Formats: sequence, C-alpha cells, structure tokens
Amino acid sequence: MSATGEFVTGAVAGVAAAVAGVMLVQQRSKFVKALGLQQKPVYTSTRGFAGKDGKGLDFETAVLAGLGEDGGLFVPSFFPQVSQDTIDSWYGLSFQALAYEIMSLYIPENQVPADKLRDIIDRSYATFRHEEVTPVVRVGSEGEGPKVLELWHGETWAFKDVALSFLGNMFEHFITRRNSLVTVLGATSGDTGSSAIHGLRGKKGVEVFILFPEGRVSPIQELQMTTVAEENVHCLAVKGTFDDAQAIVKAMFRDPSAREQFNLGAVNSINFCRILAQITYYFYSYLRIVPKGSGKRISFSVPTGNFGDILAGYYAKRMGLPVDRLIVATNDNEIVHQFFSRGEYFKPAEVQQTLAPSMDICVSSNFERFLYHMVDDDAETLAAMMKEFEETGKLKASEDLLRRSQAEMSSASLSRSEIIAVVKDNYEKYQYLLDPHSAIGVGAADKVNVTTSDVVCLACAHWGKFTDAAGQAIGEETFAKIPYPPLLEQLKSLPKRKTVLDATKDAVRNEMSKFVKKE
Repeated sequence: MSATGEFVTGAVAGVAAAVAGVMLVQQRSKFVKALGLQQKPVYTSTRGFAGKDGKGLDFETAVLAGLGEDGGLFVPSFFPQVSQDTIDSWYGLSFQALAYEIMSLYIPENQVPADKLRDIIDRSYATFRHEEVTPVVRVGSEGEGPKVLELWHGETWAFKDVALSFLGNMFEHFITRRNSLVTVLGATSGDTGSSAIHGLRGKKGVEVFILFPEGRVSPIQELQMTTVAEENVHCLAVKGTFDDAQAIVKAMFRDPSAREQFNLGAVNSINFCRILAQITYYFYSYLRIVPKGSGKRISFSVPTGNFGDILAGYYAKRMGLPVDRLIVATNDNEIVHQFFSRGEYFKPAEVQQTLAPSMDICVSSNFERFLYHMVDDDAETLAAMMKEFEETGKLKASEDLLRRSQAEMSSASLSRSEIIAVVKDNYEKYQYLLDPHSAIGVGAADKVNVTTSDVVCLACAHWGKFTDAAGQAIGEETFAKIPYPPLLEQLKSLPKRKTVLDATKDAVRNEMSKFVKKE
C-alpha cells in the first residue's frame, strides 16, 4: 500500500499515478495561492470523482451528496491555513465564536451568509447543558488526573451531538434554499443514530432513516432513537452487525436509481460537514490547555471506531494547530491499530462485541480519507487500494506508507479487562466516572505515554449510556448509590417505535419506499 504503486498493476503504472498525484497537489497549491486567502476549498472524491464538469463540488453540493458517485469520500482541495498569530487571537472566544472562525474558512458566503452561519451555529449549540459546549476537565482535586475533553453535553449525551446538531441545521438551510426534499439515510453503532435523529426530527422536507444492528447497541442508545415521536423519523433495526448496516447504506448511495428515487443525504461521518464541525473542539482544547505565547504543542487520545473523530484532529493539524501526537485508541476490534502497529489492514471474520459498542466496527470508513492523504492525494492509487481491499478484505502497507502514517499517529488497543481497570482506577482515585469508550482513550494515552506535550483524552459519551460497564468496574453496590441522570431515566417510560428488517439492501429500500413517494 504505497504511492509507489504496490496496489496498482505494475510498478510503472504505480509510479505514474504517484507522479500525477504529486503534480496535481502542486497545481492546486499554486492555484489556491494565486486566488488569495478568501478562496474556499472545493471537494473531490478520494477515488477521483470531481463532479460532472471535473472541477470539484462546492460545499453545499458535497454536503447534500454525502458520498461520491464512485463510492469515495469527499475531501477538500486544500486546507485553509491558520497562523499562530491567528490562533493566539482566538484566546477567550466562546465555542460558538470559535466555530464560526473555523467553519467560515470552508463555507462560501454565497451559500451560507455570515449572519446565517452564526445563527446556525448558535441554534446548534443552544441546547447543550454546559455553557462551554465542550469543556476541558482537569480530573482530580488538583488536576493530577487525565485531561478530559467532555463531548457529551448535548441532547443525546454523546460526542456526535456536536457535529450532528450542526449538520441538521445545515441540511435544513440548504433544503430551504433549494425548495427541495431530502431523504437522510444513515447507519449507526449507537450514537450517530440518536444524534442524527435529534438533529433532524421534525424538520420540514426531511425524512430520516437510521439503521442499527438489532441487539448490538446499548439499551439507552436504542431508547434515544426509538422513543422519538416525530413522523419523519424511522428506526430500522437490521438483523446483523453495524458493518452490515453500513454496507447497505453505502450500496444505496452507490446505486444511481436509489439516489434519484430518494434524493439521498448522508449523516454518517462520511459526510464532510461532520468532520468540519468536529475540528472546532480540537482548537478549543488547545486554547484551554496551552498557555498563550508558550509555543507548546498538544496531543490527543481519541477513541476510534469509524475514524471520523481522529480525522478531524488530523485536519486541525493540517490547518496549523500545533499538534504533537494523535493517538488512535481502539477496543478488541482493532483493525486500525493493526495498521499502525504492523502495517496490516484487514477485515476480520466477525465483529467482536465489547463493552464499547459504538466502536464495534470492522471497517473504518474515514480511514480511506487518511490513506488518501498518505498517498499524496492521489485518487488513482487510492482507488486501486480500496478496490483490492473490497475484493480481498486486506491490504499490506509498504514501508514508506507505514512510516508516513506512523509519523502522523500512534495507536493502542484495550481489552475488556483493561477497560474495566481504567474505569475503576479513575473512579477510585478521582471519583470521576468514565464511560467505556472514554476509558479507552484514557487507557491508550497511558500506553503510548507521550512525554513531550500534554495529552487531552476525548470523552465520547456519558457513563449513563453504558451502565453495565460502570457497574462491573466500580461494583454494583457503589454504582447504585450514584444518582442516575433524570433525562435518561425518563426515556424508559416512553413508547417505542422501530421496524426489524433483514440486513439486505432490498429490505431497507422497500421499507423506505413506503414513506418516500416520488412526485
């Protein structure tokens, strides 16, 4: 797997593709520089699709399309650069104000005027329970514990609220602009679904279909989806794994007739708008942890399933954020950890059920974006790599590709017993209760042991969504004494709606056709 052509038939073809990719990057760079600082990126697929005219898609089109017609994921033609002086000028900004500064670098004013963008951002985060939206907590009475970025203060108590509350309002804006209808289709391992549903429920012109694996999400995660009463929300429980659900979604987006019938839109982290929204809290963490003018860098440990969250950190680094290390933290489903540690990327025979179900994923969709950048944005080489992976279920990194990837990220995985130990240790020492996903981030930071910078551990969800793990870790008797959040408790008494389906594209399409009628 390398830019020198190990995944293209013949060395000559590989070298030619790599050279073409480098030339394209250079041409883009010169073009952007000539246009000046106000130019916004356009978007092309990791596999080469650049719109019907070959010039790339604008932000609005890329957001509504979600996925390229060739199955690739949209990436920006360049990363807007932020100088240290600019970052220093952002100290003291609220999360909302900082989000505007970052998002406006990507979003054209002729599609979302400045005042409208500010309004969308303000509405997106108005319901968060903490005034900072994503506060950084120094755990321990004297801050001696881990530095935790709490991302769970949104409506569904999970990090995905940060992106999906914004994406829902952005969808609504674009649909209103176009006077059109859109069918949002997504797959979830737990948190994406509930966040998407809460971000899109009741919105005009939007039908929402969320697929989740029956019996493979936590009880609270399922309740957060199936108790939403709005008629535009449809919860589809498929008899399979998250990867089965995700494969159905991708197959629908690749099917021209399905895209045309439903006017599909994506909410999974394949949608670039989600990645964009998540970039903000990496900058926000830096501004809360690193003293102004210190010249210090910062590291992040990121619980990783579909690779979207850590990709946002990588994009923040590409923009100019002084990032030292990015740590990929996984559970027993360690396909990405295997890549960074051994250069092997292969799909296992089955998904392991763990204490961290939102990370129980075989194939990390956003990893394709990272690989694309590691082969110098060469779509031809990347497309050949993904074709091989889809046909054989495995890839082997060249020494060069592995070296380049390891220069950007480290990785570690935690077993079930290690997750329990991290939750127990942090509660006993600091009376701070981590959910199992967040514990993986803290544990991975300990394993990698970065000594050159402070490490911020991303806390993806509130412990209340995963009570089994908490009870096992600190003891059921101790856990029973901790007050349970009333907002989560009340879900248990609400009526539920879901439809159980076979894990096939036809079954899902037939169900969707009952509610979406083509005019």
